[in-house]
Amino acid sequence: MKVIKFLLLTLFVIAYTFFSGIFLFYLILPTPPFPSNPPDSLESTERGDTEDYKNRRAYFTDLSREEVLAYHEEELSTISWRGFNITIPTYRLNYPPEDAAIFIKELTRSVFLEEIVHPFRESFFVNGFVAKEPKDEIIIEGREFQQKITVRYYRSNSYVRVSLAILSLGLLLLVIREWYKTIFRTNGNS
Repeated sequence: MKVIKFLLLTLFVIAYTFFSGIFLFYLILPTPPFPSNPPDSLESTERGDTEDYKNRRAYFTDLSREEVLAYHEEELSTISWRGFNITIPTYRLNYPPEDAAIFIKELTRSVFLEEIVHPFRESFFVNGFVAKEPKDEIIIEGREFQQKITVRYYRSNSYVRVSLAILSLGLLLLVIREWYKTIFRTNGNS
């Protein structure tokens, strides 16, 4: 039984160290830059769209919702680090359009709102407004566009996320240690 305990403990230590290292490396990677606007789009110069240029921007485009989201997801999924292009995981969350007032800015007109997330890292919100009535047509500089896209980037501080990860990994280790002791004690083999 002691050999099995030793092998389980060794296997756990190796797996824990490996996955913790990968997780911390993922969190240490730099934040991707703000994505550029899709080709053939026109950046908005409206006052409300330029007041927080570092974190929020807007543009007009004829691309569909899926094309806009795929474009931004592709731009955010690769990080350049020391000459290497590293692909990091992203996933998308769909929100009701009413939440645009919370995540983008107040009084934002919205037909759809999606979030592109790097787990445990950044969030990038994409809000789209599509004119449904003639009075809402989007005509800028004499050109008609299908929709106005407003994007908001929520970056996280790498020191904070790494500190929280180290704390979480340490607590996880303590919980697993207690779990391990409990399992082998209940079997009468401590």
